[in-house]
Amino acid sequence: MFKLDRKLIISTSVAAIALLGVGCVGGESAPTFSDGVNGNISIDGGVSYPTINGKSGNYFVNESHIGRAINNGRVPTDAEEAKWNTDVMAGYVYNEDPKALGLPEGEGSVEEGEALYEAQCVMCHGDFGSGGGGYPALSKGNAEDLQKTLTNNRYQDPQADGPTRVFGSYWPQASTMFWYIRDGMPHPKSDTLSVNQTYALTAYMLNINEMSIDGQEVDDEYVLDRAKFLKIKMPNQDGFEPNVRGSDSLPGVRAYYANPANFGAHKVKPAERCMTNCQETNATVVRIAGEGISQFIPPMSIVRDLPEKKAETINVKEVYSNACAMCHDSFLSPGSAEWAGYTAKGIDKVYANGINGTETGMPAKGGANLSDANFKLMVDYLISGK
Repeated sequence: MFKLDRKLIISTSVAAIALLGVGCVGGESAPTFSDGVNGNISIDGGVSYPTINGKSGNYFVNESHIGRAINNGRVPTDAEEAKWNTDVMAGYVYNEDPKALGLPEGEGSVEEGEALYEAQCVMCHGDFGSGGGGYPALSKGNAEDLQKTLTNNRYQDPQADGPTRVFGSYWPQASTMFWYIRDGMPHPKSDTLSVNQTYALTAYMLNINEMSIDGQEVDDEYVLDRAKFLKIKMPNQDGFEPNVRGSDSLPGVRAYYANPANFGAHKVKPAERCMTNCQETNATVVRIAGEGISQFIPPMSIVRDLPEKKAETINVKEVYSNACAMCHDSFLSPGSAEWAGYTAKGIDKVYANGINGTETGMPAKGGANLSDANFKLMVDYLISGK
């Protein structure tokens, strides 16, 4: 995210309202593919339709509002702008002056980051960022080595290793990790970490991805600060195309997408852009004959003789400490009277909400790797406290 001009913050919403009167998909009038600024072709394929006979495309338009001045909103105060402006490294991409960077002053060590991770992150992201419970892995080993796997594919050998996409190997900028930790973690207590704690956790992320900064290994004793952060070069920093960095990025992106060969596509009607009936009438369509694909490698098994699963036993207090305490110590703790507001709907409803997750932030099974039966034991423990 980069810092917007203060006037642009207000005018963006105005532009969005104005476009509602002219931008539609489909229609009777000929669409315009221009970006509406300098006549260039729209990069995202978006179109707008002129208003003809009271309609824009297929939709009626209130013509009395066309060209009407919009005077909603105001220029934000300095305090409002400071609160909304959560960029971290805008200057790293768009401005060479380090003073323009949004990265705050501070520092944190790998050792401090590891302690924070064990206390607030491991229950979702696993030991050393290995992932688990439906949450993404953050590390799988040495970032430099894993970055080389991004070109792996299985189209020739189905058994080959595919690409490994984790923070160290795939993300182009470390600032994204800093920003996401600071503003979005830990779930569900986002925006509770200090700047120094954010530096510490970011240092730990670099450590478990076996990375170096300016030739120095981010080892267990490493202390990350703002000056060192600005020297981070991610292994995959230049692994994305088209290049969206720099003042000349927009013309470059436009030229890139103007040539379908750059992204494995082709023009079916090179002379025009179209929204419907774009395929040439004489195109050859190849269909799979008979019953479809049957040559699977390895062959699909139809055996249904899995061994009978034995009932597992769990230590509910241990599971609570590892996977539940972070959230439930402060709300709906074991044996809390707060549970009465939920059990009144029936225990089956409580079980279902826990197993499937809720829209208010409860992940499925709390992110724990438990069978339905064992998860119900955890719910019983939470409700009763014993």
